[in-house]
Amino acid sequence: MKDRLDVFLHTTLSTPYPDLLQFCKSLLLLSHGQATVERGFSVNKEVETCNLHDRSLESLRLVCDRISNCGGVLKVSLTKELLASASSARSQYRLYLENERKNKESATHALKRKAVEEELLDHRTQRDVLSRVCESLGNDADKLAEQAEGKAGSKMAELITKSNTLRRRQKEKKELHQLEERIEEKSSQLKLL
Repeated sequence: MKDRLDVFLHTTLSTPYPDLLQFCKSLLLLSHGQATVERGFSVNKEVETCNLHDRSLESLRLVCDRISNCGGVLKVSLTKELLASASSARSQYRLYLENERKNKESATHALKRKAVEEELLDHRTQRDVLSRVCESLGNDADKLAEQAEGKAGSKMAELITKSNTLRRRQKEKKELHQLEERIEEKSSQLKLL
């Protein structure tokens, strides 16, 4: 027979048995390729308990697969390696938990350090801006005072008043000293981290 199965079934069953042909089509369309995946879900359902992490579920699946490959619990060979692994499992778990705790602490420490560094950078930027503003106010006050020297009367009084106003505003910028203190505080805090 050289015909394909679908051609053979169509030619043989189409006219005398149309219902049987429809049944054969439906039967042949069913896939059995997912059967192993479905069995895996069944095993997962048996193994699954509350609050399992991915690694725990994978480990339980490995154990179930190994037991099923051996043919049951009673047929698993107890080798020296298996017994040694079972006896050291608790200490390995403690080491794992300790490493996780250390990783969490180091991540928290790194976040704190980064926050302090960003705050310090922000304070330094503010200090630089304020110092430039104060310097600009001082320079403008000096220019107005120099202009007032060459003038007389009300123009001189007006220029001196503007110069004095700029100097007062420069002195009022006490934030610069507070920023310096904050920068020192954050720098020392950063050294301790």
